[in-house]
Amino acid sequence: MEILGYTFFQNALIGVLLVSVASAIIGTYVVTRRMVFISGGITHACFGGLGLGYFLGMNPLFMAMVFAVGSSLGVEWLSTKQRVREDSAIAVMWAFGMAIGTLFIFLSPGYVPELTSFLFGNILTITATDLTLFAIYTAVLIAFFTLMYRVIVICAFDTDFATTMQLPVKAINYTMTIFIAVCIVLTIRLIGIMLLMSLFTLPQMIAEIYSKQYKQMTLLAIAISVISSLSGLFIAYFIDVPASATIVIVLITLYCVARVSKTLLQRRKLQ
Repeated sequence: MEILGYTFFQNALIGVLLVSVASAIIGTYVVTRRMVFISGGITHACFGGLGLGYFLGMNPLFMAMVFAVGSSLGVEWLSTKQRVREDSAIAVMWAFGMAIGTLFIFLSPGYVPELTSFLFGNILTITATDLTLFAIYTAVLIAFFTLMYRVIVICAFDTDFATTMQLPVKAINYTMTIFIAVCIVLTIRLIGIMLLMSLFTLPQMIAEIYSKQYKQMTLLAIAISVISSLSGLFIAYFIDVPASATIVIVLITLYCVARVSKTLLQRRKLQ
């Protein structure tokens, strides 16, 4: 347990807890709205911002934030205003971001040292500044969900009904899209572009097996995300492998166990 005395591991633990809570809240909305694909599009569009940031000598995370928010708003605008199919708009942003990122990383002089951490994640490199930014984001996210919970749930399950009720559907959709984009950018260094989607989907898929109510599903997803992330972090430390990979493996294992146990319980009830 002497590892708990090191600052980098303490930062990793706090970071994992914050990301687990935020990604579970965002992920429940994403899964309910069936927006997993748009999250993947925003994630890969960030790559364009990373490449441009390195090329211009600017903060790559700042440029990734610009690309993420811009692409998310672009998808929402194309699908609602221009009547472009949402999957087509996402595919365009996805390809554009990856193309721009590849181009500018190739043009950047020298070796890009942190590229692998953005692609695959490195939880142990979290700094106090990262924790502060994500703590502020998580606090704002929780406050927004607390104040607008009823409206968010209605918009997530039935946008047509929400429109007839004269609820601010567009404002909610745009705000949640921005929250998703910011969450993706802030967690790139933790989990990486390649594995980020697991925290947006797997805890919610496990929670959905046992609960169909939005609030219960969110709370259960938070608990599952926290347990699996902490377990994956300690396992990664003891066997000396990337933490992002072990977290995903733990989540997939939990999902398989939950699915099998649910099936066995249903068979027993039928007997």
